[in-house]
Amino acid sequence: MNSSIARDPAQSAAQTSRNAADATTAKAQLRRALLDARSTLDARPARDGALAVRLADELARRAPRCIGFYWPIQHEFDARAVISAWLSAAPAGTLRLAALPVVTAPATPLVFHRWSPDTPMTQGRYRIPVPQDTEVLVPDLLLVPCVGFTRDGLRLGYGGGFYDRTLHSMTPAPQTLGIAYDALEIDHLDAEAHDLALDAIVTESATFARVLTGATAPTVTPGHPR
Repeated sequence: MNSSIARDPAQSAAQTSRNAADATTAKAQLRRALLDARSTLDARPARDGALAVRLADELARRAPRCIGFYWPIQHEFDARAVISAWLSAAPAGTLRLAALPVVTAPATPLVFHRWSPDTPMTQGRYRIPVPQDTEVLVPDLLLVPCVGFTRDGLRLGYGGGFYDRTLHSMTPAPQTLGIAYDALEIDHLDAEAHDLALDAIVTESATFARVLTGATAPTVTPGHPR
C-alpha cells in the first residue's frame, strides 16, 4: 500500500465506511437466507418437540424465578407451551413468573410485562401481541430468539438491536438462552462492539454452552439428524 494513502485520513475514513457498508450488506443477505431456511424446515413438529424437551431440561437445571421469553413470529420456535408447563409445575410455596417483552419506543431497551396462559393480550408495536395492563417484571433468565447463531454464543437477530440494548441495561445480568434450530447455525459471525455472547444456545439436538475459555460444551441427542 502506498504510505501516503495509508496516512490520508479522508481515504482511511472512506475505506472504513465502505467496509462497514459491505459488512452490513453481507449480514442482511445472511439474515434473509436464514429466515428463508427457517420458514421451510422439514419435520417441524418433530424438531419442535425435541427442542421443547431440551428447553424444559435447561429450565429445570437453571431454576430461574422469572423467565422473560418472546411471542413467536416469522416461524420462530413457540415456547409458550414449555413456559406454561414450567409455571404450572412450580413446587408448593414457590413463586414462578413469566414475562413477555414490550417495545416502548424505538432504540430503547425492552420492558417485560407479566404473562400467564390466560393473560389478555393486545397488539403492540410491530403488530406483535403484548400483555395488556400487567405488571412490569425483571427476568433473571431470558429466552432470546435467534435468526442465526454460532457455537460460541453469538447471535444474529433481526437488526433492531433491542436485545443488545436490553442486556446492556440489566443489572445484574440475567442468564441468557438463545433459541434456534440446527439449520440456523453459522460458522462465524463478526462481533460488533455492542454484541454480548449468550450463555448457551438451545436447538432441537444440542445445547451449546459458552464457557470462559471460549470453548463450547455441546450436548447432542444421539441419533438426531443435524
